[in-house]
Amino acid sequence: MMKPEDLIARYRRTRQATEAIAAPLSAEDCQVQSMPDASPIKWHLAHTTWFFETFVISPHLASYRSLNDTFKILFNSYYNGIGEKHPRAQRGMLSRPSLEEIYRYRAHVDQALLGWLEAHQPDSSITALLLLGFNHEEQHQELMLTDLKHMLSMNPLDPIYRADGPHPADAALAETRWLSFDGGLTDIGYDGRGDFAFDNELPRHQALVHPYRLADRLVTNGEYLAFINDGGYGNHALWLSDGWDWVCQNSVSAPLYWRSLDTGCHSFTLEGMRPLSLSSPVCHVSLYEADAFARWCGARLPTEFEWEHAIRSGGQLDQVQDSVWQWTSSAYLPYPGFAPAAGAVGEYNGKFMNQQYVLRGGSCATPRGHSRASYRNFFQPDKRWQFTGIRLAK
Repeated sequence: MMKPEDLIARYRRTRQATEAIAAPLSAEDCQVQSMPDASPIKWHLAHTTWFFETFVISPHLASYRSLNDTFKILFNSYYNGIGEKHPRAQRGMLSRPSLEEIYRYRAHVDQALLGWLEAHQPDSSITALLLLGFNHEEQHQELMLTDLKHMLSMNPLDPIYRADGPHPADAALAETRWLSFDGGLTDIGYDGRGDFAFDNELPRHQALVHPYRLADRLVTNGEYLAFINDGGYGNHALWLSDGWDWVCQNSVSAPLYWRSLDTGCHSFTLEGMRPLSLSSPVCHVSLYEADAFARWCGARLPTEFEWEHAIRSGGQLDQVQDSVWQWTSSAYLPYPGFAPAAGAVGEYNGKFMNQQYVLRGGSCATPRGHSRASYRNFFQPDKRWQFTGIRLAK
């Protein structure tokens, strides 16, 4: 069990990291909701605070009083067991409370929780809730970066979030090597190492993996550009039925954030508009696009079990520092024997196990420690505002 001082240090680091992401932004930046899938930065700051208040402080500190009772509704995301919630698509309409008041809310909850931790030895159940809270807020740190990137991309001024980010230059790449794996019965799921796993990584179980090959590196922008130039977005034979409908209905012709300018192909980044690096991993593609590209080059997407088996087998996969999440062909479903936790906290993952696909690995926006072999990210197949890319299998 973690010591109180370790929990306090972890809590402080997590909360400070969230506020560091928001620090370069104006109050106006923090207000905007650019699409229903994204949330305003101000809402992320409040919701992560609501999580600790709702699941840790309020049930265990009788003297605690909320700064504002209406926050229980405004910043509840999807927990029906907690009560009423504000509609997700209308989070950007919440001009009140102000950003300043949200920061006061964070400070209010921080003071109460840290004071409680300094005076008590948390038992295993409270420690588990705190660890969930840390990892939950870290997930929102990634969402803050992806949501603010989408928000800034909607501005014709092409604003810069940070000027000191990476500027990858084109580099010569070796031909893709295909790593062969024998397969067989393999252990899947959280192996108990470390202090935390989400419930969707459990229970650990065995899955049968047939012999397969996996590309040693990720698909690059240059390789994806060849797919575009070969008419990939106009060839219905390459696309899943729903994917072809999505392409036609939305006039999709390139990954999200790609722009063709007079000076050549560019991409919008957190560092503003940048020339497209052909040797960098292709990013911000949907499952539909990833699947069509794989079909175009005579390959397929890996299953999530192949991906995890390869990582655990020491397959020397080039993660490019986990620069993009990797789509798999696996539907997001419960593992054999999965059971959500009792109470509202059990709504965290289990109720989303339908009509979504699993992504594996991690991205340049993923907090350290989340890119473990068993980690399962998941989104609907048309989503691409996350840092999503492609690794091929055969």
